[in-house]
Amino acid sequence: MELFWYIVLMTMLTIYVILDGYDFGAGIIHLFFAKKEKDKKAITNAIGPFWDANEVWLIAVGGVLFFAFPTLYASSFSGFYLPLIIILWLLIFRAIGLELRGQINNTLWHTIWDKAFGIASLLLALFFGVALGNVVRGVNLGNVVDGVSTHEGHYFFLPLWNTTFSPQAEELGIIDWFTLLLGIIGVVSLAIHGANWIIFKTNSDLNTKLRKVIFNLNFVLLALVAVSILVWHVIEPKPFHNFIDKPWLWIFPILTFTGLFGLFKVKSFKKDGIGFIFSSLFLFGGITTTVASIFPKVLPSTNTVNPSLTLYNTAADSYGLGVGVYWFAIAAVLVAVYMFIQYKVFKGKMDDIGYGDH
Repeated sequence: MELFWYIVLMTMLTIYVILDGYDFGAGIIHLFFAKKEKDKKAITNAIGPFWDANEVWLIAVGGVLFFAFPTLYASSFSGFYLPLIIILWLLIFRAIGLELRGQINNTLWHTIWDKAFGIASLLLALFFGVALGNVVRGVNLGNVVDGVSTHEGHYFFLPLWNTTFSPQAEELGIIDWFTLLLGIIGVVSLAIHGANWIIFKTNSDLNTKLRKVIFNLNFVLLALVAVSILVWHVIEPKPFHNFIDKPWLWIFPILTFTGLFGLFKVKSFKKDGIGFIFSSLFLFGGITTTVASIFPKVLPSTNTVNPSLTLYNTAADSYGLGVGVYWFAIAAVLVAVYMFIQYKVFKGKMDDIGYGDH
């Protein structure tokens, strides 16, 4: 039953990254490439009917985490308190940037909220990438100092960074050179993903330029992914042990690189939605590859005093997990119906549906 809920949790998290990821990416494109008012409107039109519904997946992930893996919930929400608060404020500013911009017809007002939307989107992509880096790297569970655990084995707390900026220090920080690398990968990959969504959902004059942007950024992404694989050995001496033990897991890295290399043909795609499929494939493959590499760990321990948190030692009682399946089935049907109707109603290009008109 623990494995079932783990798969559910990871599936929901992946859906969130793919769906809200194109919102973050659209915000990054809005910040750097939308210079004309019509281009800005095209971008907000593309995400207008979807962004708030996409954010609900993050709340759902938190709910399932609280229900199915309460120890992990308690540990991560206390240990990652600072970045979680920052993410909360960034989500707020991204939302009000979209909602308040059109309230007053003033250039300065528009500029302020355009920047709020774009910068918040950029930093959200960065922080979620950094968060993934923290999970891969692990944390100092129990706050071990000089070989002695100063707290309970599942407790930790991280400052935003440490003085060494090193992922191998005893007293770790949220941001170090390794987690920052994954954060930058998050920014680049979601910028590509958002650009593909804009191309898919609009006939904007930006689209031709965005294809070139995607093509160029893909070289950057490929280089960053290659570097991250090389330095992974610094963090984990045997990073591919799960793939060696279970060869069928190689399907996930294959999907990752299929999506990555497929994006190099973005200029020749006949259908606008093909690029979005490839960037979604890259995100799906990247997340599942990461999850598969540390399985069954959900939060590795960087010390030898306290064991890593796994899906088995953090899960709720089996009776509760079993009862929850019935409620989950009902919720899954309702969500599927809602999403079908939403994407059916707003299928095709969004150029003629202004933000606020949906």
